[in-house]
Amino acid sequence: MKITKTTLAGAALFLCGVLIGKLDIATGQAQEAYPTEHVGIGITQLGVVPEDSMVRQIGIDGYFLQLRLATLEPGGQVARHQHDTRPGLVYTLEGSWIEGRPDGEREYPAGEGIALVEDAETDHWFYNRSDEPVKVLICDMGIAE
Repeated sequence: MKITKTTLAGAALFLCGVLIGKLDIATGQAQEAYPTEHVGIGITQLGVVPEDSMVRQIGIDGYFLQLRLATLEPGGQVARHQHDTRPGLVYTLEGSWIEGRPDGEREYPAGEGIALVEDAETDHWFYNRSDEPVKVLICDMGIAE
């Protein structure tokens, strides 16, 4: 095959298109691939401290405290979300799942004794890349309606 200026120009345009698709032009940073919808997750409400009790007990209006059990099936995912107004703690009971954040991934296996902290800066998503369901305990504050 003979390489011509036209072939080189076409290849350059193709590569630029690939690079532009993978780079944020404003920042020059690689775009992250993350889930935009929940797949294969089930939530069971275990207990709630209602808003009126939160006000009486600690003076926090507009929120409730809840404890939930979440099950993420094999191949399941939790969409990207933030916690700027909803702090929480997550503990892995069974299985192992992957937390994704803009700066990378971290595995949270059961039995490690590590709670995932969801503070004001938390921006994340999850995957279950294993062959077994993942069960996690979530204690967080919800916004009362």
